Amino acid sequence: MIYVILWGLMLAALGGFYRVVVGPTVPDRIVAADAMTVLMTTTLATLSIVFKNGVFLDIALAFAILAFADVLIMAKYFEHGELHK
Repeated sequence: MIYVILWGLMLAALGGFYRVVVGPTVPDRIVAADAMTVLMTTTLATLSIVFKNGVFLDIALAFAILAFADVLIMAKYFEHGELHK
């Protein structure tokens, strides 16, 4: 059952990747990138269960923190056109 969940998460991430590449507007692409990071974090947490290894949870936590900062930086850049102000 857990493998079905992993395949579903990866298919959803693939759909998000399509929206990042083809997205009609920049905000759509930012939201799709954020959704992909949530899906990938969930995938890492699920892999932690599959392999019975807590290291995946540490990696998922670090990835989630970096992804949150990345989305904030992208939003600020596309809103103002520059990062320093």
